[in-house]
Amino acid sequence: MYLDFHTHGKLAKYLPFSIPYTQWLLGEAHSAGLDAICLTEHFNTQQFDEVYGYIAAAGDRCGDAFVFGGLKVFPGMETDIAEGGHILSIGPMDAIRELNRRLDPYKQRGQFLPFAALARLFDEYPVLVGAAHPFREGGHIPDLPDDQLARFDFIDLNGKDIAENRVRIERLTYGLGHQLGIPVVAGSDTHQATQYGCIRTRFDRDAASFSALYEEMRAGRYEITIHPEAAFKVRTAGILKRALKEVHALGGDYVGVLLGQGETPAVLAAKQRAAG
Repeated sequence: MYLDFHTHGKLAKYLPFSIPYTQWLLGEAHSAGLDAICLTEHFNTQQFDEVYGYIAAAGDRCGDAFVFGGLKVFPGMETDIAEGGHILSIGPMDAIRELNRRLDPYKQRGQFLPFAALARLFDEYPVLVGAAHPFREGGHIPDLPDDQLARFDFIDLNGKDIAENRVRIERLTYGLGHQLGIPVVAGSDTHQATQYGCIRTRFDRDAASFSALYEEMRAGRYEITIHPEAAFKVRTAGILKRALKEVHALGGDYVGVLLGQGETPAVLAAKQRAAG
C-alpha cells in the first residue's frame, strides 16, 4: 500500500472549497500510484468542515477511511502552533471535525495555541500526532522541550523540503526520528496534483484503520520511496499553483481553466479584441 501522509484538498486555504477541484485531486492521486492519502487540510482553511463533510458523504466507508475510485482517504488536519511550526493530526473523521471546531478561537495568527496546550487537546481524542516538515524555515518543533517532543507519534519527511535539499532534510529528519524513537514517514505536502508521488510510504500490508496503520508504522514494515524527478514535480506544482491563484485573483475560474471546461470569458474577450 502506497500512502502519502501529508496532502491538501484545496489549492489554497483562502480560496473557496471546490468539489470539482477536490475530486480532480483525488483522481490524480490514484493515477500517481497512491493507494491512500491522509487529507491534512490546514485547520484554518476556509470551509474546513464543508471539505470533510463532503469526504464523509461522498466516499465509501472502509474502516477509518473513505474510498474514492480506489483511493483511501484518511482524515487529518495541519495545525499552526504559537512557537512556529505545523502539527499533523490524523484520526477518525468525527474526532478531526470536532477538534477543528474546538480550535475556532485559535485560528488567527497571534492566537495560535502553544504546542503544550494543543497536545492536551489532542489527548482527548484518538489521534496520531505528527511533526510536519520540522526543519522548514520558521518552524521550531525541534526546539520544543523533551517532554513535549515525546508527545509525537511520527515525523513527516516532507517532499517539498526534500526537493530543495534532500541530503540535509534526510539527515536532520531521520536524526530526529532516531532521537525520539518514532517512525519517519513520507508526505508530499501537495496542494496541486503534479506533486503527488514525489515521495511515498510503501507499506508491506494494507490498512484501513488508524490502529492497524500505526501498528505497521511502529513495526517498521514500510519504506519511503522518493521519485527521481521529485524536485521537478514539486517545482512544476509550485508554478501551476501560483498561476491558478493569479487566475482567481483576476476574477477568472481557475477550476474551469484547470479542468478544460471551455474557454473562459476573459479568453474569449481577449480573442475578440485581437481579431477586431
